[in-house]
Amino acid sequence: MKVVHVEAGRHLFGGARQVLYLLEGLQARRVDSVLVCPRGSAVAAGAREVGIEVAEIGPNGDLDLRFVGRLRELLANVRPDLVHAHSRRGADWLGGIAAWSSGIPAVVSRRVDNPERAWLARRKYALYDRVVTISEGIAEVVRATGVAHDRVVCVPSAVAPAEAQRDRAAFAAEFGVPEDVCVLGVVAQMIERKGHRDLLAALPAIRAAVPGVRVLFFGRGPLESALRREVAAAGLGDIVQFAGFRSDLSGWLANLDLLVHPAHMEGLGVALLEASAAGVAIVAARAGGIPEAVADGANGRLVEPGDTDALARRVIELAQDPDERARLGAGGRRRVAERFSVDAMVDGNLAVYRAVLAERGVSGATDGHG
Repeated sequence: MKVVHVEAGRHLFGGARQVLYLLEGLQARRVDSVLVCPRGSAVAAGAREVGIEVAEIGPNGDLDLRFVGRLRELLANVRPDLVHAHSRRGADWLGGIAAWSSGIPAVVSRRVDNPERAWLARRKYALYDRVVTISEGIAEVVRATGVAHDRVVCVPSAVAPAEAQRDRAAFAAEFGVPEDVCVLGVVAQMIERKGHRDLLAALPAIRAAVPGVRVLFFGRGPLESALRREVAAAGLGDIVQFAGFRSDLSGWLANLDLLVHPAHMEGLGVALLEASAAGVAIVAARAGGIPEAVADGANGRLVEPGDTDALARRVIELAQDPDERARLGAGGRRRVAERFSVDAMVDGNLAVYRAVLAERGVSGATDGHG
C-alpha cells in the first residue's frame, strides 16, 4: 500500500506531530508514505529523519489554488493507492479536489470541533471516502452537517510514552518559580476559545486559598498581548508567567502540579493526553471532546465551560490535596496507555485505509506494499 499524506502545518506539534507518529507507525507496518507539506516546515525535517519521502510543494493556505495542479502532477508520478489530507489551510479543500479529480480514494482528518456551514461541509466531505475524527465529539459535529454516519470514523489522537521526569529543582530554576509552591500549567494556543480568561477570573479566589500559587501559560497566539495587559491590570503579574512556546515542554510536564484547561471548544486536547501520560492531574471544562480525554474522577475533574466559580473550587480542592492529585495522575497514565497509544492510532487509521480500498476494489487493501 502507498499513501500520500497532505499536511499544511509548519510546526511539529499538535496535528503535525500526530502525522509524524502515523508516518512512523505505517512505515513499521510496511506501508509506503509520501508526505506533501510546505517548504521549510518542521514536519518535513522530522519525516526525513525517519526515512519518509517528502515533497515540499505546499499547500500554502486556502488560496493557493495552484497547489491542486502541483499535487495532481505528484499523484500522477507517485501513483498512490490513497490520499490522506490531515489539516486545513488548503489541505482539506485543495487536497480533496486534487485526489477526487485524479480518481484516487481519499480520507480527511478533522481535528477541531468548530461548526462549519452545512452546505459547504457536505460539498467538501463529498470529495472523500471517509472523514476521520479525533474524538466522538467532533464526529457528531461532522454528522450534524449531513455527512452519512458510516462515512465518519473516530480514531483518537495519540501520545507517545512520557518523556517527562520530575525534577522540581531543575524545573524551578528553568521557569523561575519556587520549588515548594503549587504550580498550575495552561498549555494552549492563546485564542479566545481556549478559556485563559476564565482562569484569570478564578485566580483571585485560588490565590487566597493556595498561598504562593504560580501559573505558567505555555503557548503563543493572537490573544497574548491582551492577556498580558489583563494580567497586569488585575494585579496578577506576581503569580502568572508567560512561558511561550517550548519545543521541550514534554520533558517538563511532570513537574506541574495541575494542568488547567478551561476551553470552551476543543476537538480532543492533545495537551491533556500528554499531561496524563506524564502523570499530571487535570482540571478542564466539559466541552467538545474533552470528556473523552479527561474522565471526571479518573484522571481529572471537569467543570462546565465558563463556570469560573466551579473552576476555582476544583483547582483549590486539588491544590490542597496532593494524595488526590497523585491518584488522578496515576489514573491518567493508565488511561493513556489503554486508549490513546500510538499503536492504536496507527492501526485505527490503517483499518480505515483498508476499508476504503476494499470498497474501491484496490489490491493494496490487504497487504503492506500493495
